[in-house]
Amino acid sequence: MSENLPKNDDQWRRKLSPEEYRICREKGTERPFTGEYLDSKAAGTYCCKCCGAALFSSETKYDSGSGWPSFFRPIADNAVRETLDNSHGMVRMEVTCPKCDSHLGHVFTDGPRPTGLRYCVNSASLSLSLKAGGE
Repeated sequence: MSENLPKNDDQWRRKLSPEEYRICREKGTERPFTGEYLDSKAAGTYCCKCCGAALFSSETKYDSGSGWPSFFRPIADNAVRETLDNSHGMVRMEVTCPKCDSHLGHVFTDGPRPTGLRYCVNSASLSLSLKAGGE
């Protein structure tokens, strides 16, 4: 983790809202169809709410109908970390930020071309950096 990032739970709680903390640090999930970025069409880069690392481009965002912002690929090959998640009686691939280990969501193999992947991400784990002129 970076030198300037919080190093313990108390510091993360001061940096994040209670909902952001629950999702990012405790691997929670926001209710479907409620996230800030679900219907966003703004051009820009979706970054990690916790550390600001670039994660996804708006150019790869699409409406999956799942209730969460969905992307068909990360902004770079090493932009996210994928780890097997056996929680809640399911077998899934968890997606986290490789810089600060923030929980982002999960990746599924039912996405569109060209990748066939659906990165299903919680809005609360993201911040959007708008491109110039993007609204």
